[in-house]
Amino acid sequence: MTTLLSAVRRHSEAHADSSGIARTSIPGLTTVRATAPSGLDYAISRPLVALVVQGAKHVTMGAHALAFSAGDSLLITADVPTVSQITRASIAAPYYSLVLELDPATVADLAGQMGGEPTSDSAPVRVEPTDAEVTEAAFRLMRLLDRPSSVPVLHAQLVREIHYWLLAGRHGSAIRRLGWPDGHVQRVARAVAVLRAEFARPLPVERLAAVAGMSLSSFHQHFRSVTSLSPLQFQKHLRLIEARRLMMSEGMSASSAAFAVGYESVPQFTREYGRMFGLPPVKDTEAARSRARASA
Repeated sequence: MTTLLSAVRRHSEAHADSSGIARTSIPGLTTVRATAPSGLDYAISRPLVALVVQGAKHVTMGAHALAFSAGDSLLITADVPTVSQITRASIAAPYYSLVLELDPATVADLAGQMGGEPTSDSAPVRVEPTDAEVTEAAFRLMRLLDRPSSVPVLHAQLVREIHYWLLAGRHGSAIRRLGWPDGHVQRVARAVAVLRAEFARPLPVERLAAVAGMSLSSFHQHFRSVTSLSPLQFQKHLRLIEARRLMMSEGMSASSAAFAVGYESVPQFTREYGRMFGLPPVKDTEAARSRARASA
C-alpha cells in the first residue's frame, strides 16, 4: 500500500480544497485528505469504492456500523444515506483515501462476460481488506495523473480493470446487483437520478414510479429496499444535506438555504434539520466553525 499512499498523498497535498477533497482529471476519481478527526458527515452516497491508505474512518447506515482503516476498502453499491466520521488523522499522519465511483454499465458488461449472479441479500455498505490486484491497478491509475497526456488514452482501461478485480474478488456478488440488467437496483437508480437533479422541486411519486417502470406499490417497496428510505424521505435528506452545505461552505443564512432547497416554511425546515443533524441550523453551523478553528 506504500506506493499507492505516496501517489494519493502527492495528489492530495497539491490539489485538495478546504474540505480535503482533491478531484482529478479522471471522471469519478477523487482523493481525500484530513489532518484531524472530523465531525459527522451526512451524505446520500453514490455507488463507490473507497480505498483507505492511511488513517481510519467510521461509517453508519441506519443501525449498521462499520469501522475501517488503512488496507481496507469501503464499498457502497446503492444510493443510501450514510453518516461518516474520520476517526484517526493528524498533521504528522493525515487520513488519506482514494475514491472511485462505480459505473453500472461497466459492471453489467464485465458481469455478462464473467458470469455469476448477484446475491439478493448483499448489504449495500460493506468493508473488506483491499485486494492486492485492486491496489496495483489503482496505483497505475494514479500514476497517469503525472502524465496528463496519457489520461484520455489510458484511464478507461484502468478504471475497467479496477471494476474487474472488484467483481473477481470479495465484493463481487454485491457489485453484480449494481449492473444486473433491468434489475430493481438499476430501475430505482433511474428514479434516484431524477431526485438528485430536481430535489428542490415538488416531485409526484407517480412520476418517479413511471421513470422506474414500476407500479406505484412495487416502486415504494423496491425503493425502500434499495435505499432504506421512502422517496419522500430520500428527497428530504437531499434537501437538508444541500442546505447544510450551503450554510457551511457558502455562508448562506438558514432561511436562505431553506428556500434555496425547496422549503416553503422556515420553522418546518428548522425542525427537520434538528431531527436529522441533532442541532438547529444556527447552532450546528457555529459548532462546525468552532471545530474548524480548533483544528486549524
